Amino acid sequence: MATPAMVTETASRPLPAVRIYLAGHLTLESAVGWITTSGFPSQQARLAFASLVLERGRPMARSELADILWPQRPPRASDSALNAIISRLRAMLTPLGAGWADALIGARGTYELRAPVPLWVDLEAAAEAVHEAEAAIRLGRIPMAYGPSAVAHHIARRPFFPGEEGAWVDAWRDRLREIRLRALDVRGTVYLTNEEPALALQNGHEMLTLQPFREAGHRLVMRAHAAMGNTAEALMAYEACRRLIAEELGVDPSPQTMAAYEAVLRLV
Repeated sequence: MATPAMVTETASRPLPAVRIYLAGHLTLESAVGWITTSGFPSQQARLAFASLVLERGRPMARSELADILWPQRPPRASDSALNAIISRLRAMLTPLGAGWADALIGARGTYELRAPVPLWVDLEAAAEAVHEAEAAIRLGRIPMAYGPSAVAHHIARRPFFPGEEGAWVDAWRDRLREIRLRALDVRGTVYLTNEEPALALQNGHEMLTLQPFREAGHRLVMRAHAAMGNTAEALMAYEACRRLIAEELGVDPSPQTMAAYEAVLRLV
């Protein structure tokens, strides 16, 4: 069970927003210190905490939490096990300060996290950052897209509960992969604008490693090769894209990809 000793003490000061990192190493930072992965009572407690944080604002049914914690086979005494997990989480959170002892609300077969202070959550920050970056691109403010796209990319590339299985974990991994792909696309545009095509090419290859059918990744590779003066390789990148989606999906490249191809042809 977590104890106050698991919270690293810092100088006393007003409690600001708490920062929670769910991707990579699970960490909770507050004005009084932080709790890292080893400070949580168990892996099930980590999953329960993450789900309550990400689903805060609505009560989660006990059965919903149980499905997240034990997606394959719940223990025979799953109700008692869940009660114990929530109790230990409450004990872990209590040393964070006023209001945290009562932050986990249980009522009518549900649990809900009502944090006493604002929360900054890395997964939510990544989603907001990639929206901001894409908006900057649409407005033609390309240099302003670099910072938020970097934030989104650095968060989204971290692993999310590695080794765990289940629909809830998989869904969040899918969301993170999509954020990462969008961030890479934006960063590629920024690099091309900054005349750094080699970095744009790296982003394009990373996109295709994550999702080979992502035409935006193929277009980025084409544009980067063309910007580097490698026209033949740009044309080869288009052909690889055309062949892949024709053989695997039975469709032609999108109009956007055709436009990128035609732009390369004009360089020949």
